[in-house]
Amino acid sequence: MSAHFSRRDFIKTTGAVVAGATLLNAAPVQAGEFTGKIKKAVKLNMVKGDDMSTLDKFKLVKDLGFDGIEPSVGEKIAPEELKAASEESGLPIHGVVNGSVNDIQGAVDRALLYGSNSVLLVAGRVGDNMSYADNYKETQLLIRRAIPYAEEKKIQLLVENVWNNFLLSPLEMARYLDELDSPIIGAYFDIGNVVRFGWPEHWIPVLGKHIKKLDVKEYSRDKQNNEGLWKGFNVDIGDGSINWAAVRKELKAIDYSGWATAEVGAGGREHLADVAKRMDTVLGLV
Repeated sequence: MSAHFSRRDFIKTTGAVVAGATLLNAAPVQAGEFTGKIKKAVKLNMVKGDDMSTLDKFKLVKDLGFDGIEPSVGEKIAPEELKAASEESGLPIHGVVNGSVNDIQGAVDRALLYGSNSVLLVAGRVGDNMSYADNYKETQLLIRRAIPYAEEKKIQLLVENVWNNFLLSPLEMARYLDELDSPIIGAYFDIGNVVRFGWPEHWIPVLGKHIKKLDVKEYSRDKQNNEGLWKGFNVDIGDGSINWAAVRKELKAIDYSGWATAEVGAGGREHLADVAKRMDTVLGLV
């Protein structure tokens, strides 16, 4: 050790090495393992900036290295303005979030306007006034009615696993999708939403090729147990309970290729840059 290299410098340096080795609670990523296979995106409502134009938001997202963006059908911004921002910035709108199984045809039309290829669906909700069996039948009925139109327009209808007290296992979700019996039906697999009651690496091989797109967020079982269910989401990507190395292994096994969209809290440039960096790490894009 050099005489000019103090004990404080040594502690600072070794501390940085240890922090880097444990960053994001993930095993070392094989460089570029999913580069060229996974495209990373953000939800439009993650981009914070009341003083920013829609075009400036799109340019910011592109400048930070994201490949695309995904709005919902309920955006207050006019669809034509979103389309224009996408075209001028060169940032694709890869999909549309519908959030229900209502007016699927309208969401398909919105996807067509944007040049997108998918609509995210949430298959109802089970509760006091909706039984599990009835929700199963009624949501499938609504989706089936929309399939011919979506097939004609070549827009995928992708069901997401959410906290709606429904489709609580990968075996059931795969069956639900199989019964819809269409090549445009698939899963929009939310990695973080599973952790409350399961392990995402167990879902991936069961859903397999049903998985067409990914939502990316983190979840902490420690926060769930100590602070409450919803508090489990209050953790940065890579710093929670998800075993990202296992997730990557299973995505590789099914030869996953497609979009991965962050669905976390909103913020400005610094926050979104951190999200991009964390996605690169946990998804093996670097």
